[in-house]
Amino acid sequence: MASLSPPPGPFYDFTVKDVKGNDVDLSLYKGKILLVINVASKCGLTNSNYDELNELYQKYKDQGFEILAFPCNQFGDQEPGSNKEIEDFVCTRFKSEFPIFDKIEVNGDNTAPVYKFLKEGMWGFFGDDIQWNFTKFLVDKEGEASHRYYPTTPPLSIERDIKTLLGIA
Repeated sequence: MASLSPPPGPFYDFTVKDVKGNDVDLSLYKGKILLVINVASKCGLTNSNYDELNELYQKYKDQGFEILAFPCNQFGDQEPGSNKEIEDFVCTRFKSEFPIFDKIEVNGDNTAPVYKFLKEGMWGFFGDDIQWNFTKFLVDKEGEASHRYYPTTPPLSIERDIKTLLGIA
């Protein structure tokens, strides 16, 4: 008798908007390891994070790894641009190839549902609130948040966790 795989986690139940305003069903990413991150263009952490995110993406994108970037303007007004300006910045300045989504809120009454899910049970220094730009969540192949990292955690420092979840450690 064939063993059944566990049902997909709630992460795959969400539909979000991409940077162009199109609906994206997150079940598209079922079975992949995901790094979900709230990004900003004018943050002191921007350059180092995008450089390292690009490096991780190039290294593991063909092995079942995906980065999902959600612009957010809730911290120091550091992502004030339109979606078009954000896309131009990320794709032109950093040559990023990973998906950029619609600008969202990650804290407060208007928290995007996908971030409500990610924060549930993944406590940070200030409870479940996101502290700043570039807070990172690793989502496993079953769609469950497995790790949460502080904004100051360099993306390359979590490479071991990514490799472990990909099964190539």
